[in-house]
Amino acid sequence: MNYQAKLKAPFGVLGIRCSAEALTGIDFLPASERPQAPTNAFAATVCAQLLRYFDDPHATFTMPLDLHGTAHRQKVWHAMLDIPCGQTRSYGELATDLHSAAQAVGQACGANPIPIVVPCHRVVGKAGLGGFMQHSEGASLDIKRWLLGHEGAL
Repeated sequence: MNYQAKLKAPFGVLGIRCSAEALTGIDFLPASERPQAPTNAFAATVCAQLLRYFDDPHATFTMPLDLHGTAHRQKVWHAMLDIPCGQTRSYGELATDLHSAAQAVGQACGANPIPIVVPCHRVVGKAGLGGFMQHSEGASLDIKRWLLGHEGAL
């Protein structure tokens, strides 16, 4: 995968994908991955905003996003952007709001190309954390726990 930056995060390394004017993806990379300096000014802006978030969970992201997906996924991703820091919504609550099904909301969350910025970690199961990035256990859930704890939602 070609990244415009690899940023050290408190839970590993983030692979940043972007054009010169919009963020297109964030991937969770192994902690052993070497950080890589931003290759363009926009990637530097993305890294700066992510670092600010890691210092202060209430910091806001202002970079343009380039989200590609089905109309339903777009609806879910945009709804996630409205969930405030420190709060969560269940898959079922989001599904009710969007006139959808909880499973379809969960699938859209798992397909989110820009986690953290599009806060799929704030969508949880009605009786627990739910999954994160198409996983229901392991390191992915550890990242979700860290993000929610960082935001004061756990």
